[in-house]
Amino acid sequence: MSHPIKKFLLVISITFLLTGCWSRSELNDLAIVVAIGIDKDEDGEYLVSTQIVNPAEIASQSGSGAGTINYSPVTTYQTKAHTVMGAMRQLTTISPRKLYVAHIRMLVIGEEVAKEGIKDILDFLSRDHEFRPDFYITVTKNATAKEVLSVYTELEKIPANKLFDSLKMSEKNWAPTKGVFLDELMTNLVLDGKEPVLTAVTVKGDFKIGENQKNVQEMIQDAQLKYENIGVFKGDKLVGWLNTEESKGFNYIMGTVENTVGYISCPNGGHITKEQKNSKSKITQKMINGKPEIFVNIWTESNIAEVNCEIDLTLDTIKELEKRGSEEIEQHANRVIEKTQKEFQSDIFGFGELIHRKNPTAWKTLKENWNETFATMPIHVDVNLKFRRFGTIENSFIEEVGSSNEDN
Repeated sequence: MSHPIKKFLLVISITFLLTGCWSRSELNDLAIVVAIGIDKDEDGEYLVSTQIVNPAEIASQSGSGAGTINYSPVTTYQTKAHTVMGAMRQLTTISPRKLYVAHIRMLVIGEEVAKEGIKDILDFLSRDHEFRPDFYITVTKNATAKEVLSVYTELEKIPANKLFDSLKMSEKNWAPTKGVFLDELMTNLVLDGKEPVLTAVTVKGDFKIGENQKNVQEMIQDAQLKYENIGVFKGDKLVGWLNTEESKGFNYIMGTVENTVGYISCPNGGHITKEQKNSKSKITQKMINGKPEIFVNIWTESNIAEVNCEIDLTLDTIKELEKRGSEEIEQHANRVIEKTQKEFQSDIFGFGELIHRKNPTAWKTLKENWNETFATMPIHVDVNLKFRRFGTIENSFIEEVGSSNEDN
């Protein structure tokens, strides 16, 4: 057989391999899963809730007319089994379509499940090739995952989209939250010297009203989904919560604060609101007298956003405000360090992982009892805050109002 003919037959053979997809499914045969919630019942079985898009309702752009039935934009199914995989498969007895999980946006883990441990859940997610790792993972606080996924949400018809976008926006503009994807969570679980964190989500208001479509037909909703700071893990188990200031302190230490708001007390009463910008941090380690110490340097720029006191923004007062603003951030950082050391003994900052990378010889002796070492290790925090903008006016008009009142 001639060489050109061999080439031709090879090309023809390859085209046969490219003419189809063995796993192709028709869109009408699929149920698009956008969120999964995982709880446990009294018997220890997994309760898996799946939020599935109702495509006909989402696609409908016309208003409801006489005799029209308004369906929910999503449907939530729940099944239970000894394993997450088993519960997911049992959903085929309820759903008329094949579950399609490649577009999942949120995984919501119930608080009680997280306290028992999440390694089995992550094992299932990492093994199933249909899951993509680009979804957020959160843990509930004072609510179940099913309750969170059953609340109708305003502005966004699909609650999973509301949860995804709210977490993204709050992380970027408020700072006591942190968006965590599957890959990051699993990495933090297996790294030596670093523990995971997840943002908490809760139901504010009356859940029973929230699961009714009327919840979004009123100007003020009776139930809303809200993110509530950061949950601390030790290994794969949830061990406690940070408050708002501590959650901000954590993100300052990690250098992940993009934008947030803080307050500085004025010398003569009242306060100034600062808009935090461009925060970054550097963490270093040293062995001093054979023991590890950590040094955290935080640099941040701020704008003066609101002045609720009588003050002249002179060079001296600005320097004083910068000092007070630095002290405020330093307090947040020290509070979260103290809490994670004394209450949780959980190194969510990755200080141990830093020592592992920079000083592997020292880490060999520290690794076995790292939690105990972390709990008493000296950690030094230094914050440098600088103001860049002061608004469109130099001083607050409050001072002029005060002077005017005195004249009268």
